[in-house]
Formats: sequence, C-alpha cells, structure tokens
Amino acid sequence: MRVSKLPMIVCFPLVLGACATVVPGMYTEPKAGFANVSSQITPAIGKRTVFAETQSENEALKRQVQAMVYRKTLSADTAAQVALLNNKGLQAAYANVGLSAAEAWQQSTPENPVVSIGLLGIGAPELGAYRAIEGLIRTNILDATTRKQRMAIADASFRQAQLAAVNETLMLANQTRRAWINAVAAFETVSYLKRAKATSDAGSELARKLGETGALNKAGQAREQAFNAELAGQLAKARLNAAKAKEELTRLMGLWGSDVDYYVPDALPALPRSAGNVSNIEAKALRNRVDLRVAKLGLEAQAKAFGLTDRTRIVSDLELVGGAEFEREVGENGGIEKVFTPQVEVEFAIPIYDTGEARMRKAELSYLQAANVLAEKAVNVRSEARGAEAAYLASYKIARHYRDVLVPLRQTVEEEGLLSYNGMITNTFELLTDVRGKLSAQLEAANAKREFYMAQADLTAAIYGGGAGSGSAGAEGATLAAGGGAGH
Repeated sequence: MRVSKLPMIVCFPLVLGACATVVPGMYTEPKAGFANVSSQITPAIGKRTVFAETQSENEALKRQVQAMVYRKTLSADTAAQVALLNNKGLQAAYANVGLSAAEAWQQSTPENPVVSIGLLGIGAPELGAYRAIEGLIRTNILDATTRKQRMAIADASFRQAQLAAVNETLMLANQTRRAWINAVAAFETVSYLKRAKATSDAGSELARKLGETGALNKAGQAREQAFNAELAGQLAKARLNAAKAKEELTRLMGLWGSDVDYYVPDALPALPRSAGNVSNIEAKALRNRVDLRVAKLGLEAQAKAFGLTDRTRIVSDLELVGGAEFEREVGENGGIEKVFTPQVEVEFAIPIYDTGEARMRKAELSYLQAANVLAEKAVNVRSEARGAEAAYLASYKIARHYRDVLVPLRQTVEEEGLLSYNGMITNTFELLTDVRGKLSAQLEAANAKREFYMAQADLTAAIYGGGAGSGSAGAEGATLAAGGGAGH
C-alpha cells in the first residue's frame, strides 16, 4: 500500500500546477494585438498603418515609400501616410504591443515544477554505490491560485499597450501634418519676401541714383538702403526656416538617402468656403480620446492589482513539495532491504515582520493615484476640446478677415497709387511704399492661413488624441521689415 500511494503523492503538485493551462490565442498569434490597433486608425484619420517584423516586409515597405516620395510633390495626407508606414519609432511602439502580449502569455502559463533528485550515502561500503535516493517535486500553490488575477492584470496591460500604440500613431500623424503645414508655409513666406526684396532692390537703386544727382539727401538714401538690408536678412532667415521645417518633416517621415529628394507645394491651399459644422466637441472628445481610454485601463489594472495584493497579503509564498525516498538498508541476515518512504511538505513564509500592510498601503495609494490621473485627464480633455474649437473658429475668421478685407484694401491702395504715379501726382517712393504695404498684407494673410490649418489639425487631435500640447511648433509668422513706410 505504501508504494501504491507514491504516484498520487508525486503527481499531485503537477496536477495542481497544470490547472488553467489554456493560453488565449490572442496572446500567441503573430502580431498579437496589432489588428486592433490598425482597426482604430483608419476611422479616426483615414490612414493605414503596418507592423513590419521581417526583412521582406521592411523591403516591401521601403519600395512603397520610395514610390510615394521620390521626386514627388507631397500633400499633407501623403506625408502623414508615409510617416505611418516608415517611422521606426512608431514600429517600436507596435513592438511594445507584442511585448505586452508575450507578458500576458507568460502570466497565462503555469510556473514550471522544480524537480530535485539526491543520492545519500554515496560510497557506503556495505551497500555499494549509495544508501538512499531521494526525489522531490516542488510547485508553487500561489502561482496556481492567483493565476486568474495575474492574467487579468496582464490582459489590462495588453489592452492598454494597444491603446498607447493607437495614441502614438495619432500623435505621429498629427505631428507630421503640422510639420507639413510649417514647411509649406515657410516656403510661401520665402516667396512673398522674395517679391518684397525685388521691390526693395528697385527702391534702393532708385535712391542711389537720385542721391548721385542730388535729388535725394543722405537720410533718404540711408532709409531705403537700411530697409533693403533688413529685408535681405529676413529673406535669409526665412530660407533657413524653410530648410529646417522641411528637414523636420523629413525626420518624421523617416526618410534618408535618395528618398529625401521630394518636394512640398509652394503655398498652402486656399481657405475653405466655411469653417464647417463644429458641435458637441466635448462629447466627441470624451467618446473618442484614446489617451482617456488608456487612463481608464490604467485604473482598471490598478484595481485588479489591488485585489491580487489583498489576496496575497498574509501568505506571499506557499509551496507544495511531494516526493519519495528509496532507501536501502542491511538486514539482520546480511541482505539489503529496500524501503519506500513517500513524503509531502508544505512551505510558507511566516508573516512575523512583514504582515503585508505596507504592500496594501502601496496598492491603495496606487489605485488612488490612477483614479486622480483619470479625473484630471477627463478635465483636461474637455478643456483641450473647448480650446481647440475656439481656436479653430477664431483662426478661420481671422484668416478670412485678412484675405477678404485687408488684402483687397491694400490692393486698392496700390492700384490708386499707380494711377496717381502715372498722372505724375505721386513720386516713385510713394508707389513703392504702397507695393510694400500690399506685400506685407499678403504675408500676414499667409501667416493667418497657416494658423488656421494648424488649428484644424489641433481640432482633430483634440477629438481623437495625439495632440502635440499647447502652442504650435515651428517657425513664427514673418513680417516685412520696418522702414520706408512698410507695415509690420
């Protein structure tokens, strides 16, 4: 009877550790979690994204990207699409989803039992090679009893990683769109400043000739030349800003080598006829913001972790050991007797010093922290949505004001000035001043148009997530240099 009990005693730890060994397929499938990430991108921004794991996939992506950018003039949509396909930082975020899936897979897998085999009395002369063999199988009971809670925590982290990847994707798309707007607006500024410089060159040359004839004093000559010099500096700075803005766009798209040989338009698109219908912005943001959903999952994970801590507060390490000892002894008649001795042990830590109260306190504060982070995020999302809506509507009105009011007025002033000049009522310098005023108004209108498209990008980010934060990055709006009656 003693021997018949041995298999049951030895195998009991294995049976206990093997409970709930079925691993969900969503953790083990190739590119685990990425399909969910991709399915949330297209409805939000109308772009596709991929996760390239193999060399062949990377080569295929490289060919796609090269076909889209090489010596092509890129639109904002194309630039954003290229960034989603080619940015390696985004690929790293997608790899993090796979890491979280692997962690959930690991938590779903029982801990391996530990087997130990020992020989006692090695070299005993009366028994031959050994006196006894001892075999033990050790398994962690808490690993089996808490696996469900740990799997729930890992699953929440897995879903959180997916949403974090979605947010990274939206952020990259928004940054790329803003970088495209900055680059195009910078080149548009260069074009206006080049026209203003050509007018200034004419005025400076006229002032020099008039000075030679004595028709213009030195102060008048210096005024025109100073304006021309300031404008030359502004034009050089605008060209530098344009080059830097395009390089920022190139970096976000992940381009290098021959792929950087691409173009952007010379000017931003014209303003739309209307700002469109913008309503219920707060409700849309609360319903769609990915970062808010990430915070909710963080709170859920902390709640599950709190439950696990509470369950293991007193006993944090509990192991079951099963095995047997096969012992040989010399009998009375000089023969060797064999004895099987099964054994079962339970090992656990006695909570004399660490009663688990500190761990419970940490778990409580972690949950409280996550709850407050979520509450703050909800407040911030509402505020960002309202601010984005106000900025979008106001920037559209401002841009239309420059386009429909200021620029036409400056155009009228220039036309009337030209008529007066042809009628010999005004002089050349007054005409040049009017031309500069019109160019200054056109430049301000271009800056206002840039701010509108920036606000439009921020509005999308306020609804779905991925916003770049307060303020708009990139070059500031340029104005014509002061002097010669030019505007600011």
